[in-house]
Amino acid sequence: MVWRDGEKLSRVLETLFKQILLQRMRGLPVLNQALSVQAVGFRQIDNEWLGVLLTPWFMNLLLLPGLESTWLVQNPGTKFDKAFPYGVFEFTVAKEEPLGVYGQCSLFSPMFQFSDQADALAAAQAALQGLLQAAQSSSLSRRNLLLGRLAATESGE
Repeated sequence: MVWRDGEKLSRVLETLFKQILLQRMRGLPVLNQALSVQAVGFRQIDNEWLGVLLTPWFMNLLLLPGLESTWLVQNPGTKFDKAFPYGVFEFTVAKEEPLGVYGQCSLFSPMFQFSDQADALAAAQAALQGLLQAAQSSSLSRRNLLLGRLAATESGE
């Protein structure tokens, strides 16, 4: 499936993962009960849709394919790299109906470091914003991205 509307995509994601929460994840000890499912910042980048999916059990970058996405035909479980201004990230192909095929890149799992939805949302927004900004080579790392250290100097400031 190829998406054309970010708001519709976000609604489908939230509905689908709320169902997964209730049906597949219910009662599992990996859930942070202070959190809920939320699609964050989905936008078109290079003919694909990029955003963050926040759930009580994970926070992932999600990439949904465009017509020219070469990874669209890959089998679930396979991996591909995607370059962003911040750097190259590895995504794993997944598939859920009615969403179709998508790529996911884990940011946090499990989610117990977040005390509430506002904290998790702030981290999701910072990660997405950081991913789309060029980083200085001395600070290029997933850790720095997630911690909001986009321009860390070699002295550690």
